Amino acid sequence: MASRSVSRCFNITTRNYSSKPDKNIAFLGLGNMGGFMAANLVKKGFNVRGYDPSKEALTAAAKDGVSGASSIAAAVDGVDVVVSILPSNKVVLDAYLGDDGVVKHAPKGSLLIDSSTVDPNVPKQIFPVASDSGVAFIDAPVSGGVMGAQNATLAFMVGGRKEDFDRSVPMLKAMGAKQFHCGASGAGQVAKLSNNMLMGITGMATAECMNMGIKMGLDPQVLLDVLNNSSARSWSTEVYCPVPGLVPTAPSSREYENGFKNELMVKDLELASSMALGIRSPIPLGAVATQLYRIVQSRGYGQKDFSFIYQLLKNEKK
Repeated sequence: MASRSVSRCFNITTRNYSSKPDKNIAFLGLGNMGGFMAANLVKKGFNVRGYDPSKEALTAAAKDGVSGASSIAAAVDGVDVVVSILPSNKVVLDAYLGDDGVVKHAPKGSLLIDSSTVDPNVPKQIFPVASDSGVAFIDAPVSGGVMGAQNATLAFMVGGRKEDFDRSVPMLKAMGAKQFHCGASGAGQVAKLSNNMLMGITGMATAECMNMGIKMGLDPQVLLDVLNNSSARSWSTEVYCPVPGLVPTAPSSREYENGFKNELMVKDLELASSMALGIRSPIPLGAVATQLYRIVQSRGYGQKDFSFIYQLLKNEKK
């Protein structure tokens, strides 16, 4: 009985607060993805205050109408919503649960949206602490890369309470094209890591097979046309072709720049591998893909887009 009473009171508080439009947003992490995401929130009429340890990132964001803050605590002071996209498990945990962190300093009733890609246990650690502090928390990792962030076409995979997801939708729509409620806290991360492992595997397979066909003398454009009109068609052939010059908007046609960095693919595959190990789920193709992208990184190409794996295969001697 006591549990139901507490839940009922919390829901009433959330409903009363969220009846007012969320307009003031703190954005944490203004890098390649976050800078564009914050700018798109400004374009949609939100007031955005940003924080990033990089002064260059803050300066760039200011040109898009994002006001700067000197710390996380200063950024979240008085806001309705906090959005973050940060690089690692530790950085996310420190940002949310540290002494200068979001949970200690965000106003009661605010909504916290973390779009980082991390281990599913990270949001599961943050969620109960946030709830006990009177703030709502969802994990909302994204798919779509830098181009998706720039063009506001990202897909958000959300874990958390349904009412918190519903409240987040106006902000998510300002930054992306699709929003999916995947389940309880951590479910967004499970969906994201599953997606990225498949993306890594199909990217590797596309590079491998296109390299083979081209080395056998096929015209690259003819081969790509065949793949895109046959059973092997995929996002990696249609949108993200690893062979330069065939898809003008793909990173491969931009010297493998401004895409999804190989080092980030390695990070996500390692997170997915750890998740799979925890439940004893076999991932033979995922394991191979992880090792190949690690080789790309070990050879000094971690900053290149992950489709650079085509160049690794292409340059292997007979």
